Amino acid sequence: MTEENVSNGTEAIIVKSGDQKRKEHNERIYRTGIASIMGIVAGVLSYLLIQNETQGVIGFLLLLGAMVFQKHIFMLMKIDVSGLGGKDWFYQSFMAFAFWFISWTILLTIPF
Repeated sequence: MTEENVSNGTEAIIVKSGDQKRKEHNERIYRTGIASIMGIVAGVLSYLLIQNETQGVIGFLLLLGAMVFQKHIFMLMKIDVSGLGGKDWFYQSFMAFAFWFISWTILLTIPF
């Protein structure tokens, strides 16, 4: 089914079919999962590549690289990124940051 435009006085309301809603929901889940995995990978790499606390900037650069690399993964998975706004990219970046911070902190506090 397709989208329907319903006129409600001055505003037009777009009604989406169940399949479209499901597809958009699945894409949001994939995007969140990718951001989470990229954050964890950046956190683990930060732990493995940094020898002392003076090299902490390298960990932050790894996080920034993971944030940028997400867009390329989205394109490889054929997820449409043209409709993503600033709020969406902020959310993606925050999720990567949160998982990077948590995974790196856990690895730094647990003696391996």
